[in-house]
Amino acid sequence: MTRINTPGDHVLIVGGGFSGTLLAINLLRHDGPRATLVERRPGQVARGVAYSAAHPSHLLNVRAGNMSALPDEPDHFVRWLEARGEGKDGGKDGGGRASFVPRTTYGAYLRALLDAARAGAPDRLTLVEGEGVDLREEAGGVVLTLDTGEAIAGDAGVLAVGNLPPHDPPGLGAQTLPPACYSPDPWAADIGAGLGDDDTAVLIGTGLTAVDAALLLDAGGFRGRILALSRRGLAPHRHQDGLPHCAPVLERPAGPLSGVVAHLRRRAADAGWRTAVDELRPMTHIMWGAATEAERARFLRHARPYWDIHRHRLAPSVADRIDALLGDGRLRFAGGKPVGVTVHDRGVTLRWRPRGTADVVETRAARIVNCTGPQGDLLRSREPLLRRLLDTGAIRPDPLRLGLDVDAQSRVMGRDGAASDRLHAIGPMTRGGVWEIVAVPDIRWQAWNLARRLSNAQWVGGEGL
Repeated sequence: MTRINTPGDHVLIVGGGFSGTLLAINLLRHDGPRATLVERRPGQVARGVAYSAAHPSHLLNVRAGNMSALPDEPDHFVRWLEARGEGKDGGKDGGGRASFVPRTTYGAYLRALLDAARAGAPDRLTLVEGEGVDLREEAGGVVLTLDTGEAIAGDAGVLAVGNLPPHDPPGLGAQTLPPACYSPDPWAADIGAGLGDDDTAVLIGTGLTAVDAALLLDAGGFRGRILALSRRGLAPHRHQDGLPHCAPVLERPAGPLSGVVAHLRRRAADAGWRTAVDELRPMTHIMWGAATEAERARFLRHARPYWDIHRHRLAPSVADRIDALLGDGRLRFAGGKPVGVTVHDRGVTLRWRPRGTADVVETRAARIVNCTGPQGDLLRSREPLLRRLLDTGAIRPDPLRLGLDVDAQSRVMGRDGAASDRLHAIGPMTRGGVWEIVAVPDIRWQAWNLARRLSNAQWVGGEGL
């Protein structure tokens, strides 16, 4: 039997954060199949962790001019801000397109987009609050089972589960440390609760997550000392003031992935390192796709930390706040490795070996905060749905265990190496196939393209074409 999309065709989207919400919006905009968007956190559809747990002091790391959720309307977000009387005067961060707005504002923008799309086609999008625990192909379609026992049938399913929560650092997790001394969630509003001005908080990690945690501690009134510790001690750089001026690279740099470093050094000498990095953005997924598995692994092992701190930068006003904390001696970034921890009455003593030495330093801390950042290793995931799909062989990790293994059409790869015609995935968990898929400018194109494919899909004899 041949089935072509009709109003009865149905896509199940698991995850109501940025990726899932944007896919649902684009299905409506493409006049595609009806959709059911499933989100397990009550009242948080369209916001995800990034835009719902954020403190007002947490700003976007991308300028407003490049944050439109709609790739065919690049100024959509700026126009939305202007209509609300926001983003015109960004102070040091600039105004309009150059502004860096609060993440909570962006969450409101996504929800407004979703509400507007639903208002135009109320019968084509259903929102469901619940947690998916199984997603299986059967009878020419898919069935999603929720933790309540309810089953929802559809023609295709999309995993838009976002980032996995950070894994506990070895020897420093909840099984080792008492709750008062360990915070597994760096964005929890209470990470500074109970800390005094004479206390020290240790952040395990020195990237963007650690910056968020440091700002959250400061905003909550913590006036003690903060030690941010990672293997290399590298901290994110700042964006330049105002709008950057660079044209994107239109051809992939020749040579292996490791040649990117040489390319960046040459361009940085002429145009500055920010321009050299930014102009490569349209090419990163092509370069990653052309690299061998060995080249990708080498990049992750040696270059990734340096790429991250240059590529994912801080808004100027955020960088100023971090510089102020550093200047006051309240914040320190250090390179080193934890080697042990002892619990005592007033907290813990963390033993760590500074990078490049054999010495061991002891730091007394009232609290340790896990700031290692989002993870993607499926084999270490405790998510019920992902565990179930792994057990049944419906999904598998990508070769480097960065997330889900998917093909170029966002179809998930099963344990047998075959791409599913019914199950897809989008968002950060597909980074193994495209690498740069953690920011809005990248995910919006992925959601747009998948929505187009699903809107134009045909099912013949139960298989997608």
